[in-house]
Amino acid sequence: MKKLAFMLALLFVPIMSISLVGCGESNTTSNKIVLSEVTHSIFYAPMYIALENGYFADEGLEVELVNGNGSDNVMTSILSGSATIGLAGPETAVYTALQSENSSPKVFGQLTACDGSFLVGRTADPDFTLEDLRGKTIIAGRRGGMPAMTLEYALAQQGMVAGRDYTLNLDYDFGMVTTVFESGIGDYCTMFEPTASDYCSQGNGYIVASIGELGGYVPYTGFIANESYLKDNALQAEQFLRAVYRGYLYLMNADIDDVVAALMPQFVGSSETAIKASIENYKSLDAFAETPVMTQDGYDRLCSIIRAAGELEGSVDFNKVIDNTIAEKVIKYFSYA
Repeated sequence: MKKLAFMLALLFVPIMSISLVGCGESNTTSNKIVLSEVTHSIFYAPMYIALENGYFADEGLEVELVNGNGSDNVMTSILSGSATIGLAGPETAVYTALQSENSSPKVFGQLTACDGSFLVGRTADPDFTLEDLRGKTIIAGRRGGMPAMTLEYALAQQGMVAGRDYTLNLDYDFGMVTTVFESGIGDYCTMFEPTASDYCSQGNGYIVASIGELGGYVPYTGFIANESYLKDNALQAEQFLRAVYRGYLYLMNADIDDVVAALMPQFVGSSETAIKASIENYKSLDAFAETPVMTQDGYDRLCSIIRAAGELEGSVDFNKVIDNTIAEKVIKYFSYA
């Protein structure tokens, strides 16, 4: 049934999209979307497949992808209007909502469902356990970012406490972690795919653990936009999310070699072997969200992680940060397709 739904979606989405555009018009004056991503990683494969397989174009959209190099930079671009939509950790929307009494950017679609980083060490350690982290330093990105907070939370669930059992270095933006680690700083660091597989294939380091496996489910990355955009351009936002979800269906159902071929143009510096390994690693973790709709339970867990890191007191109302209206329409659309 899953395969059948997938094939029907691929057959009918372009046709249905055209008919929908004919029935109602988006309020935006342009079909161009500037999409700012937090970093460039196989972790966001459904989005890249939507780009390379022409799913955005099928929806009548022109998407310009830019690398924001960090969630804070992505949010800045959304607030300034230099980006239409941002892909970043939902924690950024939580922080922004804390500072805003009225409207603030909202997460309107979830993309990933766990931490996508891997713990990389300097030497091969097939018998690695968390005990090996005692007295060691881990480079994990900036304070308050999801990579650092989820790592600390995941290790705490396993009885490891930052500052007591190990040192968490939060002096560098996540985009600089690999470069800093390569310079000789730290004993371990966290990397996303395909950076981790590429780095280790060159003999520079070794993947010893998956933070996603240690930490379990968390709504880790989502699409964020200004509330005014979602109100005035609801159809365009829905078209965007439909294309991404179609990319997810392709990722989960197509032959792995076809998926690798679709992703290669986005990762020209990576080998087919590294891309394939990255996809398989993430699939084994159930890293890709089955639905773009974020649940209250998921949001509560996200806030628990932020509180545990000391970056949040109390709570922020779900509806001030999350807007599932468009995501729910997308799921309904594909159930009919």
